[in-house]
Amino acid sequence: MATTRILEWLGRLYIVLLLAFLYLPIVIMAAMSFNASPFYQLPFEWTTDWYQSLWQNDQLIAATWNSIEIAVITTLISTVLGSMASLALYRYEFHGKKVLQALLFPPIAIPWLITGTAMLIFFFGVGIGRGLVAILLGHVALALPYVIVVVSARLQTFAPELEEAARSLGANQWQVTMRVTLPWIMPGVIAGGLFAFAVSFDQFVVSYFLSTPGQTTLPVEIYAAIRKGFTPEI
Repeated sequence: MATTRILEWLGRLYIVLLLAFLYLPIVIMAAMSFNASPFYQLPFEWTTDWYQSLWQNDQLIAATWNSIEIAVITTLISTVLGSMASLALYRYEFHGKKVLQALLFPPIAIPWLITGTAMLIFFFGVGIGRGLVAILLGHVALALPYVIVVVSARLQTFAPELEEAARSLGANQWQVTMRVTLPWIMPGVIAGGLFAFAVSFDQFVVSYFLSTPGQTTLPVEIYAAIRKGFTPEI
C-alpha cells in the first residue's frame, strides 16, 4: 500500500514538473512583456507600452490578418477536398489506387525547405510567381494530406452495413452520404480541419519562399522583426 502511494505521488510530481517545464517559460515571457525594460531583467517596472507599440505596427497587423485569412481559406478548401478524396479512396477501386495513397505521405515527410524550393520553382514556371495566391496554394498542398490521412483513418472504423441499411429504406446516395456517412466521419473532418489550420497558420518555410514585400504572413513578419532586434513587442 505504501509503495503504491509513493508511486502515485511520484507520478503526480512528474506530471507537475513536466507541465511546469513546458508552460513556465511561456508564463514568464507573458509576464515580462509588461516590463518597461526591453530585456528580461529585474526590477520589474509595469508598463503597457509594448502592447501599444504592437497595435500601432500596421505591417505586423496586416501580416496577422493575412495569416488568419489564408489559414481559414486553406482549412475550408483542404477539408472539403480532403474529405471528398477520402470518401473516393474508401468507396471505389481503380487502377493505381495504392500508388495514389502512397503519394499522400511524402508531402508530410519531405522537409519543408525542399517543398518550399520546389513550389517556388513550380509557381514561377506556371506564371503564378510569389504572393498571397501562391502562399494559399502552397498551404493547401501542405494541409491536404493531413486531412486525407485523418479522415481516411476515421473511415476505417465505418461499418458499410449502415449505408446498405439506409439504401434498403429508400435513401439515395446523397441522403446516405449526408445522413449516415458524414455524421460518422465528422470527428475526423473536424480533426483534419484543425490540423489544416494549424499547419497553415504556423507555416514559415513555404511562406518565406513564396512571400513578397507587403504580402507576408505572421511567422515571416516575426522572423524579419527578430532579425532587426528582439523586443517584448515580438
